[in-house]
Amino acid sequence: MTSHANSEDSKALFLRACRCEPVERVPVWIMRQAGRYLPEYRAIRQKHSFLEVCRTPDLAVEVSLQPYRALGVDAVIMFSDILIPAGAMGLPIELTDAGPVIGAPVRNRAQVESLAEFDPESETPYVMETIRRLCRELGPRVPVLGFAAAPWTLACYMIAGRSEEGFPSAKTLLYNDPSMLRDLLGKIARATAAYLRAQIAAGAAAVQLFDTWAGELTAAQYREFELLATQLLIEELHAGQSPVILYSKASNHLHSAAAESGASVLSVDWRADLAALRAQFGSRIALQGNTDPCALLGSTETARIAAREAVERTGGVGHILNLGHGILPQTPVENARAFVEAGKAAPVSAAVRTSGGR
Repeated sequence: MTSHANSEDSKALFLRACRCEPVERVPVWIMRQAGRYLPEYRAIRQKHSFLEVCRTPDLAVEVSLQPYRALGVDAVIMFSDILIPAGAMGLPIELTDAGPVIGAPVRNRAQVESLAEFDPESETPYVMETIRRLCRELGPRVPVLGFAAAPWTLACYMIAGRSEEGFPSAKTLLYNDPSMLRDLLGKIARATAAYLRAQIAAGAAAVQLFDTWAGELTAAQYREFELLATQLLIEELHAGQSPVILYSKASNHLHSAAAESGASVLSVDWRADLAALRAQFGSRIALQGNTDPCALLGSTETARIAAREAVERTGGVGHILNLGHGILPQTPVENARAFVEAGKAAPVSAAVRTSGGR
């Protein structure tokens, strides 16, 4: 058992928050919490490539645990990358510090048809092994989170072959051959459902879908293409009691539609108004977020204030405190720790507080 373990059942707390059930405090974790802001992570990356860390359970487990030890977060997300399924579907991928590179971008229907709906245990066994080892290391009281890209976001990389401002390559396909894009999104959705189902079977308490580039779509485009694909994914996932978190960036215009996806939790960026979303959705869907990552670049007090303000906006009702995007590499570790500690200490509304948890 890792040395940061304590008597608190953060897994039960996390799951209650995901279900908008009463909590004594909000749970806290940070997107990209295993990463370059931690010196111990940089030390490992000096010796091993990013993809090597992803594909080596010993290394992936170690870097996954680093923020748990350093910050005391309530959840541990496995270390991996959203492009891993693209590789398993048959595309050559390279993950560099400058960004991902896909060697054969998907540009025609034959390529879509050739993509494999893979067996996760045989094609990505290191992902499941990482989750299983994390669950053994952390025990039953700390949630391990799995993840994957949502269909549109993975399609953006598969079509462009790299990161691209606004992803015009993907949007060109949307306009020129919408039928082919729908077929690609459907294939990604089915493959990703199997991939996440295997993660849950390996022990993941919840899974997150990263739809980072959904905000590039209009509300009508989102409903016509991505919402349908995301609904298909979540339906085929059959997550049961395991919550599904859906994250999107720069997507205020999409929140109402995203709430129809079937996800348990809507994770939003710092542009969103948490109080307004809580009023809009009530207890129908939980919220995650949404502090600006730059708020952690100032003082420790700035980080504490940001955490408290985010919790105040929801009253702690169905809220998982997090950033609105990934933690920045230049973030001082002490500021990240202050954010987590302040979030844990932030008062929740008396109406949603339990008498002491489970």
